[in-house]
Amino acid sequence: MLFSSIVFLWVFLPIVIIINYLFNLIFKDEKKRIQAKNTFLLIASLFFYAWGGIYFFSIMIFSIIINFFGGYVISKLGDKHRFLKGLTLFVTILLNILNIGYFKYFNMIVIIIEQAMAKSSSESFLNNILYMRGTGALGFEKVILPIGISFFTFQAMSYVIDVYRKEAQSQKNIFDFALYVSLFPQLIAGPIVRYSDVALQINGRVETLDKFTRGIKRFCYGLGKKVLLANTFALVVDRIWELDLSNIGFLIALLVTISYAMQIYYDFSGYSDMAIGLGLMFGFEFKENFNYPYMSLSITEFWRRWHISLSTWFKEYVYIPLGGNRQGMFRTCLNLMIVFLLTGIWHGANFTFIIWGITYGIIQIIEKLFLYRLLQMNKFKIINWLYTFIVATLLFVVFRSNNIFEAGTVISQFANFNSKYNIMTYLSMKFIITLLIAILSMGILQSVFNKVYERIKNNFVVHIMDASFQLIILMLSILSIVDGTYNPFIYFQF
Repeated sequence: MLFSSIVFLWVFLPIVIIINYLFNLIFKDEKKRIQAKNTFLLIASLFFYAWGGIYFFSIMIFSIIINFFGGYVISKLGDKHRFLKGLTLFVTILLNILNIGYFKYFNMIVIIIEQAMAKSSSESFLNNILYMRGTGALGFEKVILPIGISFFTFQAMSYVIDVYRKEAQSQKNIFDFALYVSLFPQLIAGPIVRYSDVALQINGRVETLDKFTRGIKRFCYGLGKKVLLANTFALVVDRIWELDLSNIGFLIALLVTISYAMQIYYDFSGYSDMAIGLGLMFGFEFKENFNYPYMSLSITEFWRRWHISLSTWFKEYVYIPLGGNRQGMFRTCLNLMIVFLLTGIWHGANFTFIIWGITYGIIQIIEKLFLYRLLQMNKFKIINWLYTFIVATLLFVVFRSNNIFEAGTVISQFANFNSKYNIMTYLSMKFIITLLIAILSMGILQSVFNKVYERIKNNFVVHIMDASFQLIILMLSILSIVDGTYNPFIYFQF
């Protein structure tokens, strides 16, 4: 079920909000009220995920069970049984990795085996692998990837690891743990929420009118980002990607590169805004997942601002356990490369993601060695910004492409000043206005007006204007959805 769908906006969400509020009238005892709300939200969240198919639903239940009992056994063993604790942690993590690995990489492994069986030349073998072309010799049907499996698996794994580290108390109630994993606002595209960040909120959250109104505001802005901005860019990107990419030329290559960078940012940050807003409506406070990444002045800074929950996860559970930056420069660089390789692998079974991750790892290492210091010393920050924006947007071309050859074709068009296509075909007035709004909203307007807004935000007139603006965004978004111009969230595939 999509947040940007009529079923969610007009049926599911209103019903869940109303019933959740009715518990305030039915139960006077706070403990019983929270328990009733938790039970209801768990049922609603499971229904929300099961909407996509019972088969996918069973995968999530499997994840809940293995991680709950993994954490439970670890907490019961205590410090006297360190070996058994470590073994339980290892088995639990292995089951998680096998679960996510099967759904993400089975198809890729089948292709590699089929190509190896074909006994073709080494050049043909490599091309077919990189193009992700199988022969069908093994006769396996393609495995369908459950929606959001990477997000809820990483979230559940963080719980087990935190219990092992004694950074979180084990959850004794499997239904409360199931609520943590399956809570519908952040279930299928993040942000990845650490258990320690919401453990107290599960049975002790406070719902207030201020939280609810802030949640509505955040949800409306997120919906607008997705439906009004990201979807407009998606239409242009998809149209261009259907062309003969080897003849699009410099201008259209530039257009599709910037358009996709805007699409993926407003699509994913829009979802995160909606997730945070929905959480607030039900009393949960999730951490931020984006902090205007396109305003970054280095790639290091970019990854502190982009998909913060994933970056934090890899830092806490991979980079630091490997030694972080405490064991010399060589080990630090190796750890960075491992983290970004795993980041690419996390995104999916395609060499585009692996190349994407490795390239970011190489750039991070270069910045760690000397470039970051030079960027900090540079007085002309526009150069820093251009470097960061160009690298990020070009790598998003790799991210978007079906294979690395396609990515290379698009990037190569920046050196081609002869195109057989007319760029004006894609520059409608709606697109130009949307692009202008997107550029101004990626952090430029916020950096100029945030301090002013903080001073006047409690003014009654500002409240009215704010509410009116939210209503306009909501209505325009709903009209766009009714018109059928929306498309699925990009990060649902992960």
